[in-house]
Amino acid sequence: MAETTTTSSYYLLIWLGIFVVMMYFLSIRPQQQEQRRRAEMLRNLHPGDKIVSEGGLVGVITKVEDNVVRVRVAEKTEVEIWKTKVARVLKE
Repeated sequence: MAETTTTSSYYLLIWLGIFVVMMYFLSIRPQQQEQRRRAEMLRNLHPGDKIVSEGGLVGVITKVEDNVVRVRVAEKTEVEIWKTKVARVLKE
């Protein structure tokens, strides 16, 4: 009887290990990769890039500073938004 309990404990540990590995590859790793891609996108913002903000504001970057970017949204109209609120850079 003791041998059966020990064997089932090993199986439980093996399944727990498989579950942890699956969680890493299905959840944690893709999230880390997305965070790296987003940080790279924010580092590579340049004047002239067409962007979309998280609020849906579309415009062209005119100036990049440490924490904010200046975006031209219309003729003679510029706004400042936080870099972290840039959702994506649009391809021209």
